[in-house]
Amino acid sequence: MTRSFVFLLTLLSLGAAAQQSGPQQYTITKRLEARKYAVVSAHPLASMAGAEVLKAGGNAFDAAIATQLALAVVYPEAGNLGGGGFLVAVTPKGKKIAINYREMAPGKAHRDMYLDSAGTPVRNKSLTGHLAAGVPGTVAGLIATHPYAKLPFARLAAPAIRLAEQGYIITAAEARGLNRQRATFLKVNTRPVAFVKDGDWKEGDTLVQKDLANTLKRIAEKGAAGFYEGETARLVAEEMQRGGGIISVEDMKNYRAEVLQPLQFKFRGYDVVTMPLPSSGGIGLRQMLGMVENQPMEEWGFHNPKSVQLMIEAERRAYADRAQYLGDPHFVDVPVDNLMDKDYLSRRMADFTPGLASLSARVPAGVIKESDQTTHLSVVDASGNAVSVTTTLNGGYGSSVVVGGAGFLLNNEMDDFSVKPGSPNMYGLLGNEANAIAPGKRMLSSMTPTIVLQNKQPLLITGTPGGATIITSMFQTLVNALVFKLDASEVVNAPKFHHQWLPDVVYLEKGFPNPVKYSLERMGYKFEARGSIGRTELIKVTGKGKLEAVADGRGDDSAAGE
Repeated sequence: MTRSFVFLLTLLSLGAAAQQSGPQQYTITKRLEARKYAVVSAHPLASMAGAEVLKAGGNAFDAAIATQLALAVVYPEAGNLGGGGFLVAVTPKGKKIAINYREMAPGKAHRDMYLDSAGTPVRNKSLTGHLAAGVPGTVAGLIATHPYAKLPFARLAAPAIRLAEQGYIITAAEARGLNRQRATFLKVNTRPVAFVKDGDWKEGDTLVQKDLANTLKRIAEKGAAGFYEGETARLVAEEMQRGGGIISVEDMKNYRAEVLQPLQFKFRGYDVVTMPLPSSGGIGLRQMLGMVENQPMEEWGFHNPKSVQLMIEAERRAYADRAQYLGDPHFVDVPVDNLMDKDYLSRRMADFTPGLASLSARVPAGVIKESDQTTHLSVVDASGNAVSVTTTLNGGYGSSVVVGGAGFLLNNEMDDFSVKPGSPNMYGLLGNEANAIAPGKRMLSSMTPTIVLQNKQPLLITGTPGGATIITSMFQTLVNALVFKLDASEVVNAPKFHHQWLPDVVYLEKGFPNPVKYSLERMGYKFEARGSIGRTELIKVTGKGKLEAVADGRGDDSAAGE
């Protein structure tokens, strides 16, 4: 069967569906037990799209593609075609896969492009508007995932096309987000956008995105060429020209995703499979877990001051190393093996004093002899394929720029470079020369899609959004599950804490126990309250083939499965 014939059949089925029904109804499911397959993502309609293709005979890779495409429609705050991401997967035969589709700096980018004449960073230039966008990688990542899938790509795009054409009913949280962003959408866009209407959005309204549906159809029919060449690439370049951006037709055509070997290491007998550079998350996760591995935290207990202090100090040291050493390995020599060496990690904790807070000013990066709006999905199928994917636009709604005529939002990932080495980005993270801007370079990321194996079989499939907090959230997720043995819902929803070296403060989520906080204050720690830390999506494979899927309670996240 030819690709064009499959695409024609898909369009006919979509047309029939459009005549029969309006916006799709849904409910939010926070926890489910399944026997065959499970999908967890940031939006119920996206999880349902993944479950739909699994029920149609697809595998976890099919579901990961369909879920990401649906998120590009129903979760514009972070789901995307105009951003990028990372995939980590394990197959039943033990094959381990990592796909890097992080955005790239355009060909005309340069290291001082966001500085004024005095050499000072101009903050909004790397955050809002056309100049903030890197060359998007999501579509290339989906195409690179497809060889591991079973169904035609047009079939995987069908749920997203249906949602874009027919529209979907927005929640109260989605309405608030669109209303908050209205003024910025009107300010930066050169063409009318679907996210702005007369009056305010309200819960129960239907959001229809016809231009996005047409872009999805071009991808479904032509694959990567339907996005990186032809009409879509032309629309991106024209949008850049109207708004003062620098992404060109050549930048789009030259983008490539990378299939890599995942980063793998052991922790207390478990095998952890996670993302290598340009993710800082895999290395950071290995460092944090390595620094606490030999301590008797299970004896101290969950949210015990001794356990929390130890974890804060591990976070502090890992983020100091991140700022100094990490960047795109195609451009800089990163001492990966040294950073993860057990002896090195032991030395990093040598100046840790139980009961006394360290000072970040006195905890520089280690000496080696020789870097909030994201979204995550987890999938497991009946054959044992496990897929963990984290994608992002960077800030909420990315750069706020919608490509005229194409209907998708562009990222503001250029802010994830060190705009000026030593100056913080939007998350307060510091970077150095290793993460300076260069044409074709991929900016450092904190995204940390992760799979934990027990006896060579998937046990946990997890990940989270959250910008700078991603790595510490994943650190706490694994410690809570593997050391403290919390149940899956507690692992996902327990209040979290975060330390990132600088600023020298511990951020606490609402609900973190006050007695623990007071004990840590007496040790010398300073605290700041903050909103949600991450939105973790977790699937736990339990005994007798049972799957426990948990969607984070911090948002509209939802699980689907059978």
